[in-house]
Amino acid sequence: MAGPVQQSVRLGSMLLDALARTDKVRPRVCLVYTASGDPSTYYAMSYEAFNAAGCDVTELKLFLQPSADPEERLGTSDLVWVGGGSVANLLALWRLHGVDTAMRSAWERGVILGGVSAGSLCWHIGGTTDSFGPTLEPVTNGLALLPYANGVHYDSEAQRRPLLHRLIGERVLPPLAYATDDHVGVWYEGTEATFVVADTPVSPIDGPAAYKVELRGAEVVETRYGVGAHFS
Repeated sequence: MAGPVQQSVRLGSMLLDALARTDKVRPRVCLVYTASGDPSTYYAMSYEAFNAAGCDVTELKLFLQPSADPEERLGTSDLVWVGGGSVANLLALWRLHGVDTAMRSAWERGVILGGVSAGSLCWHIGGTTDSFGPTLEPVTNGLALLPYANGVHYDSEAQRRPLLHRLIGERVLPPLAYATDDHVGVWYEGTEATFVVADTPVSPIDGPAAYKVELRGAEVVETRYGVGAHFS
């Protein structure tokens, strides 16, 4: 009887650009998939993709126990990539095992930090999440390396945009947020949002984009930035 066919994946341009910015011939990459429960299949696919891109790959697992010392594993990496899932569970486990402080230490040393969905929200003060059930709710206890709110899945989940606007207007979240459609990311240098990146070719005119969402007086104002655009 034939078994399941494992999908082969390759890195998109967004991650390839991040790897190039490490300035290393063979970057050291640490995968952290706490938010989805450290699934072995996800790690296997990611190992294949990063190895194919010429990286030395390792991981920091927390299930069923930490697989390495967080300070050592994260601090000796060039790029840390965090997967999606439950940001609430991720933050709770990171704090329990000291990964939160290790992430900050790595960031202060110049390690590039990135991720998708929960792996994007975690670096910010907070945003909207489905961690607590099918109805979106706010999360406000992110690592706050970036002093903003964050909106993910902006074009694929109808609740995301209006809730982010409302939470900013009610001052539950900070008065400035950066949001992204699927397949699009925001590049930060230090704590400054600099430009918009994507992992697949998209139209900067009418394709997936990033958004600056800010409270101006009593009004929440949203500005669209297409792929390749620089934030002003």
